[in-house]
Amino acid sequence: MDDLTDTQQAILAFLAERIAAEGMPPSQTEIQRAFGFKSVRAAQYHLEALEAAGAIERVQGRARGIRVLKAPQLPQQEELSFSSSTTSAAAANDDALRLPILGQVAAGAPIGADADNHGYVMLDRTFFHPLPDYLLKVKGNSMIDEGIFDGDLIGVHRTPSARSGEIVVARVDEEITVKLLKIGKDRIRLLPRNPDYQPIDVQPDQDFAIEGLYCGLIRPSR
Repeated sequence: MDDLTDTQQAILAFLAERIAAEGMPPSQTEIQRAFGFKSVRAAQYHLEALEAAGAIERVQGRARGIRVLKAPQLPQQEELSFSSSTTSAAAANDDALRLPILGQVAAGAPIGADADNHGYVMLDRTFFHPLPDYLLKVKGNSMIDEGIFDGDLIGVHRTPSARSGEIVVARVDEEITVKLLKIGKDRIRLLPRNPDYQPIDVQPDQDFAIEGLYCGLIRPSR
């Protein structure tokens, strides 16, 4: 499957993970949200490419009718090291989470989201609430007053909605950022937790969406 792009390999791994964990594949909308695509059509395009390559089979007329025919070629694991307490807790826990690192998110000004799969990390599920669906690597220091620092891996629970006052991963146009959500009567603001950074005021004509809810972090050893 050398002809598959990195994104298509990551989607194939995502399909296999969800089928193994839940007994069914994700919907096209879930694929769109997980990989930061602007439309469902992008998810459809990659599924068509996977089917043409013989990596998956789609059952016509059946919701979520996807079978993985070829094992994904996982990218090389990112070189990450964690404290001994983090790794030993995961190793001792039969219910440890195997979470994909799907890309990078800004804790500063929004930056382009890198949706490629950067490997997997085994973690103790007790580190997070609610349970995350994936990890994103933080770039920037706009959330340091919440204890979120540059280089941290944050757990993200996939959801399209959140309450005012929650920390969210949000998409503004084509950019992804992690901020404190503030919903007012006439506007939505994404607030940093560092006085050196300015709030982001979401404009009515911008493409805005909640991608997920922040649910904890791990910090690689420096």
